[in-house]
Amino acid sequence: MSLFRKAVFHTTVANLQDLPMDSVCEIAFAGRSNAGKSSAINTLADHTRLAFVSKTPGRTQHLNYFTLAEGKYFVDLPGYGFAKAPEEIRSQWESLLGPYLRHRTTLAGLVLIMDSRHPLTDLDAQLIELFAPSGKPIHVLLSKADKLTRMEQAEVVREVKAGLLQFGSNCSVQLFSSFNRLGVREAELILGGWLGMEVPDDVPPPTGLRTEKAARPKNRKAIGWSARVGKKT
Repeated sequence: MSLFRKAVFHTTVANLQDLPMDSVCEIAFAGRSNAGKSSAINTLADHTRLAFVSKTPGRTQHLNYFTLAEGKYFVDLPGYGFAKAPEEIRSQWESLLGPYLRHRTTLAGLVLIMDSRHPLTDLDAQLIELFAPSGKPIHVLLSKADKLTRMEQAEVVREVKAGLLQFGSNCSVQLFSSFNRLGVREAELILGGWLGMEVPDDVPPPTGLRTEKAARPKNRKAIGWSARVGKKT
């Protein structure tokens, strides 16, 4: 049974002055357009359309709040990185995302969704660089992991963990799939801890990854940003 099964839509925020005043603790979900952010929220809440999944990248333009319990929220942030988004929408994203991530005091942590086939792009790195100085935790969900082989899964986790080291010790990473619910229980343990929500007894501890030697995944072009911080790709 999902820890966040009681999640319901609360409000949409277009201006920072309209952020909920009753918030005690909230977790923000960010990610590149079409990385699987809305699907991840729906899967964690065990809903089919709690967060709207659009076939048009960049559709989410505001901060969408979902109530989990009194004063506790998931926040769906605008997707970033869609080049065809109109200039006024991109400007709106920047005016919302930056100040919210830097200054929202009730923000407990950031969940960053990355497509496991194209992780750690330049835009992902820029968002982490923006948020990391807050000292708050960042948990990376490598989405669509069902599309990788087991060896590819192990390899991408190792590469992303290595790439995140430059941002400090507050970053963690796991595999995730909305298709087969891979990693849902592990994510519940992390996020439930951030929110101070009691994890049901039927939620097992994370099992980790197999440690067999893995072959390099076929596509690693998107991870090339790490070369500028000394990591060979």
